[in-house]
Amino acid sequence: MTRHSSSFGRRALALPLGVAVVSALAFLPGTASAQPDAPSAPAARQATSDGSAMSYVVNLRKGHGDRTAKYVKKAIAKAGGQVVIAYDQIGVIVAHSSDPDFAKKIRGVKGVQSAGATRTAPLSAQTSDDIDAARPLSAKEAEAAAGTAADGQDELEPLQWDLPAIKADQAHKESLGSSKVTVGVLDSGVDDTHPDIAPNFDRNASASCLGGVPTQKDNAWRPVAKESDHGMHVAGTIAAAKNGTGITGVAPGVKVASLKVAEPATGLYYTEAVVCGFVWAAEHGVDVTNSSYYTDPWLFNCRTDDDQRALVDAVGRASRYAERKGAVNVAAAGNAKTDLAQDEIVDKSSPNDTTPVERTIKTADCFDLPSQLPGVVTVSSTGAKGLKSSFSNYGKGVIDIAAPGGDSTAFQKPQPPATSGLILSTLPGGKFGYKAGTSMASPHAAGVAALIKSAHPKASAARVKALLYRQADAMACTDPYDIDGDGKVDAVCEGGRNKNGFYGVGMIDALDAVRK
Repeated sequence: MTRHSSSFGRRALALPLGVAVVSALAFLPGTASAQPDAPSAPAARQATSDGSAMSYVVNLRKGHGDRTAKYVKKAIAKAGGQVVIAYDQIGVIVAHSSDPDFAKKIRGVKGVQSAGATRTAPLSAQTSDDIDAARPLSAKEAEAAAGTAADGQDELEPLQWDLPAIKADQAHKESLGSSKVTVGVLDSGVDDTHPDIAPNFDRNASASCLGGVPTQKDNAWRPVAKESDHGMHVAGTIAAAKNGTGITGVAPGVKVASLKVAEPATGLYYTEAVVCGFVWAAEHGVDVTNSSYYTDPWLFNCRTDDDQRALVDAVGRASRYAERKGAVNVAAAGNAKTDLAQDEIVDKSSPNDTTPVERTIKTADCFDLPSQLPGVVTVSSTGAKGLKSSFSNYGKGVIDIAAPGGDSTAFQKPQPPATSGLILSTLPGGKFGYKAGTSMASPHAAGVAALIKSAHPKASAARVKALLYRQADAMACTDPYDIDGDGKVDAVCEGGRNKNGFYGVGMIDALDAVRK
């Protein structure tokens, strides 16, 4: 039987009772869509009719050589395009053009496998003020937490119910992780001056990838004023230092690098930036990457569409390259409380950089990037009671593993002294705050992967993933799943205790991770 999902929620959604602002995958505008097989190319043509430039990725055929690459670059110029950067390692070229037929022309060039627009809005027309912020930790909460901190705990650690949920508090007694291991945060930027981040920040592996071009100039990896604090929250969950103050990360002894891939004005994560992030990580010794977002402007990228197929090719090549270089790629499953294993899904949120058009996508042909790419660890979210978070996507055969991402305190209240069902982590400017989402679950899993790499420094990415899955604590399906207690089933979990659609192989285990 074909099943349908009626709609997708926004990428940033608020939990009930007004207790906090909640992060979805990233703080992005997210109410847009397109018809099954058409809208990306027509939308691009409309957007460029005034001569404004668009951004494209051009993917060379596998096995291409230098001569082919040079030939295609000349063809790009001849077709009215300008090469912005070429990632020869993976055969992906980023180009700009004002010609609305540019992609169509390039697809016919010898040596080109696919080519497509990375967006539906011109480069000069991206504006939005829809960037959410966390609920800051109050002085009263901080003071109360500090008064309950035990010996060896950071001041705010009593509020972090998520650490004991994955046995990280026990793991830290044996190991904090190795400073030779680096986790790359592909996100909105990291403030390396924060006292909980500065001790563990890897400047050499950090860069801004906006526009698809890496730069380290003027600390470009940092978030700027009024920019999303999303990446900062993710970074703290992974590697906030255990230094007596603030919070404690899952792997407080490892390094964290900022790979800024979200555009400041819009908060959107475009393909060229994501490709840059993965390639930079691969070339700079990053051991684990965390992607708490989906690649804009499509919630799902369909191979039946010429433009979207090119985006799948480009991001797929980049993520595989990072894995071949040794990186474990971890990604958030998404916050639309949708069964991703169903045959068809109604997407009302794409494209999210121009006018959305409702479409029904076939999940066999369409993918969330990068979470549904081969080799990527896809993480669902759980709350303080250990149940699937109310917002978390799920799906048998899609979810690999589960981790704490928080939930409404009204749905899943933590044990004292913790007071909020959300996840507490770092914010820019030396601050701390709460968020919830699969965005918060994914960095927990990335942190555990970093602990495994620390204990097994010579382990390949495949070996680290195998240990991550093998060490997970099995979780049976929650049946019936009525998270809000209204007497109605909110989601159906399929599968057994060893692997199912809610929790994959189970809950991540930090204690097993540190044991050699």
